[in-house]
Amino acid sequence: MALRTMHAAVLSAVFLVGGCSFAQNSLFPSSETAGKTVATSSASATPAPTTAKLTPPPVSDGAPTGTFVGKKVIGLRHDLRRLRLTLRQQAHELQAIRDETMRDSEKYHGTIAAISARLQVGTTRGNPILVRQWNTAQSQLNAIGDDVLKMSRLSNSVTSSSALAAYLLDSIHAADQLSGAVDADHRQLQALADDTNRTTVFIERLLSELNTDITRQQQYIAAEHQNLNTLAIAIKNGQLFDGSLVGSGGYSPAAYMTSQPLPPAATDTPLVTIRFDRPFVNYEGPLYAAVKSALNRRPNASFGIVAVSPVGSTPGQQALDAATARRDADRVVQTLRSMGLPAGRIRRSASTSETAQSNEVRIFVR
Repeated sequence: MALRTMHAAVLSAVFLVGGCSFAQNSLFPSSETAGKTVATSSASATPAPTTAKLTPPPVSDGAPTGTFVGKKVIGLRHDLRRLRLTLRQQAHELQAIRDETMRDSEKYHGTIAAISARLQVGTTRGNPILVRQWNTAQSQLNAIGDDVLKMSRLSNSVTSSSALAAYLLDSIHAADQLSGAVDADHRQLQALADDTNRTTVFIERLLSELNTDITRQQQYIAAEHQNLNTLAIAIKNGQLFDGSLVGSGGYSPAAYMTSQPLPPAATDTPLVTIRFDRPFVNYEGPLYAAVKSALNRRPNASFGIVAVSPVGSTPGQQALDAATARRDADRVVQTLRSMGLPAGRIRRSASTSETAQSNEVRIFVR
């Protein structure tokens, strides 16, 4: 069934497809559904990193004085210049990693776009071509993760450079207290102290950009892994979904606690009832459409998943049905998690019903 058809269906009062029933109007007041998100990806591309060239400050020259302190100055200047060369290499390495991350990201989004285009025009369930492309996309996203590891290792190296800069500054201050120096020695020590302070500022900037890049890419990768999970379900069903149920922003406990409560009737009428009355129930697509529509109207809603089993003819049969219903509910919860719904917004429970003819999983909006 096409996604457009499913969206239209869940807006009706009651909807039945492949063992699933839906109730919508009794849960929400009438209003326009929020706009669709970008298909398959909440973050359509990795955020662009800073591309300005990072160059450490120069080290000033000085003429030898022939004093003991003057020899100390020569050694400290040599150490500072070596540190500057190290920092230049580290800055170049950062830019190289950024370039590599951009290339890996372009490959990844090219693969995702190819999958989305195939799903958009329609395809078979579990198309093996799309499965291979999905595996390729997973590997390409892992390559971006490897780039982040390189950034982390570089950050550790820059932190070591920061410690060396602090040591040099302490050594310069200690040399300034030595006796037997001439005025030229003190002027050169002061210049070295200024150069080292500027170098420290550069190191702080380099570390700040590294940490910003690492955090940005880690958030991006986490969101894309979630979107890949949703895309896997779309490939399984042969139809395009809108992306992760809650988008890249994730779950905000503060926002959830301050959200407006649903009308009392919403707690009594299930949003979705999935009847497991056959070996294979194709519920993922309709479930996604219903929950997505619910979240469009109540972005901070949570969901109750109830495993419902019929009242058995014997205690043993009833226990067996209850265990099967719980397994069915676990499958539904795992599907919702794969679609991007946080675990903190899912509550599980179990019940029996005298009217149920088969095991059911009922999803309530809370």
